[in-house]
Amino acid sequence: MMLEIEGLSVSYGGLAALRGVSITVAAGQFVAIVGPNGAGKTTLFKTVSGIVEPASGRIVFDGRDLLAVPPPERAHLGIAHVPEGRQVFAAMTVLENLEMGAYQLRSRLDRQRNIDRIFTLFPVLAERRRQLAGTLSGGEQQMLAIGRGIASNPRLLLLDEPSMGLAPAIADLIFERIAALHREDRVTLILVEQRVAEALESCDYGYVLETGRVVLEGTHGALMADDRVRRAYLGM
Repeated sequence: MMLEIEGLSVSYGGLAALRGVSITVAAGQFVAIVGPNGAGKTTLFKTVSGIVEPASGRIVFDGRDLLAVPPPERAHLGIAHVPEGRQVFAAMTVLENLEMGAYQLRSRLDRQRNIDRIFTLFPVLAERRRQLAGTLSGGEQQMLAIGRGIASNPRLLLLDEPSMGLAPAIADLIFERIAALHREDRVTLILVEQRVAEALESCDYGYVLETGRVVLEGTHGALMADDRVRRAYLGM
């Protein structure tokens, strides 16, 4: 397994955000983690990235104890975290943002190839490569945030709520491009999303997180067919 999370618990001010969460991700797999707001999805990513320290549990990445690796070094292992909220460098151009994503040695070696790939996935970024990121639309900024993650040539890409605040048509385009990235490049992906139907549409395997616990898990087909998922999240 590329990523193994076992019995992960995290608390904020005495309140449990994650309770004994266990998740595994194989190389090349597309895993979706879905659930309502406040379920602990973002906390899970922050713990993997090192922004938050767990109370207990372990995280192993490629056979290495990730919790023993200082947070700034985790990106150098090939983990790219695209946080929620479309965080881009507003005063820098689109191209400069992408080049910032490619600052690591492992990504610098393939910088141009990665940037060309990003422009193929998101042609509008190629059109606006000289434009300041702060002047882009919300959807374009989200494409740029994802592109910057891809520019780091990641082995594992963590995408946190990429549809947040976007119009449905733009969100659908983002999801389609994420699916294409996985299908065509076999990038290992973990997608955290409140939009359950869209998140489960293209994933290989999914986890349903509620109040900090994994309450359901299964393949794409099994979760889409599960009565609890259909009633609670798919409106069926």
